[in-house]
Amino acid sequence: MYGPSNPKACIDVFLEPLIDDLKKLWSSVLTYDISKRQNFIMRANLMWTINDFPAYGMLSSWGTHGRLACPHCMEHHKSFTLNYGCKTWFDSHRRFLPIDHPFRRNIKAFRKGEVETDGPPPRLTLMQVWRRVRDLPKITESGATRING
Repeated sequence: MYGPSNPKACIDVFLEPLIDDLKKLWSSVLTYDISKRQNFIMRANLMWTINDFPAYGMLSSWGTHGRLACPHCMEHHKSFTLNYGCKTWFDSHRRFLPIDHPFRRNIKAFRKGEVETDGPPPRLTLMQVWRRVRDLPKITESGATRING
């Protein structure tokens, strides 16, 4: 969904009630256990979400369009632009499969018609991740943006 009604522009407004509830649940909530007939302190958190790729981009602020759309491959992508329509095509995710997987040798089912021999891109170390994110703006609880210094 594009245009003025696209929730990406103000996704925080949509997520604010959820975040408020999650904060309450994390700090503990007095809850009644009907089986024991007594109150107890409940704590809960959100462990993960399941999204399609556009929603993943909205929630994480990752650009999910273009050549660097894959958050795993990043600059090690093997995407290319289709001749007609100018769309980016990702045909190399077979490299995440085990080396003996039959899809790696299946040349008819994949656009480029090649056997996939490459392995997955290298995993980043914690220090490499830190170098990539350390200069990103920080959002404080008051909503003010500051640059990490």
